[in-house]
Amino acid sequence: MRRGLPIALSFIFGMLLLALRFLKGATASEASVFLIDYWQIIFTFGLLVGVAAFVLTTIKKLSRREDVFYDSVLLLGAAVMPVLALWGGIKPGSPFLWMFENIQVPLQSTIFALLAFFLTSAAFRGFRARNAPSVVLLVTGLIVIIGRVPLGDFLFPNVSELVFWIREFPSSAAKSALLVGIGLGSATTSLRVIFGAERTYLGER
Repeated sequence: MRRGLPIALSFIFGMLLLALRFLKGATASEASVFLIDYWQIIFTFGLLVGVAAFVLTTIKKLSRREDVFYDSVLLLGAAVMPVLALWGGIKPGSPFLWMFENIQVPLQSTIFALLAFFLTSAAFRGFRARNAPSVVLLVTGLIVIIGRVPLGDFLFPNVSELVFWIREFPSSAAKSALLVGIGLGSATTSLRVIFGAERTYLGER
């Protein structure tokens, strides 16, 4: 029962949503909206499960005396922010919004600034000319970088047109191939879940 019911629900609602995708009419449209509303409810409960798992994992780490300071700050923030939202709301000037704008936003900016350094490091390693594909990647990257700055357009008047061609044709072709692969992978995984071949969401390997 613990395994059969989730698999049966996945099959029923997966086939129903698949059928509604190809059906037309008011009934199909109303059924799609109805199921999407219930999907939002499920998403909310999934978010609550994620928060509960985060809190339990952090408490276990605190009991083992691992990263006590950072985990304590995480738990404090997870407890204080909902209380501030319920107490003063999220309107301008509220304590919740002040905490968000003066703590959360600067922290996000710091993380993105660190991410820029990691991207630069990865680009440096990827642009090493070891073979023919890496040479093509290096030359293309340099052309795009030069064409995206005003100095490059001043030194090479036609470089912006070359950058536009690279973005519209080779880059778009590569993006399309990636999107096709992602779509096929998503469709395959969805069918495996619908027909019960994929059971990792049940805790099975």
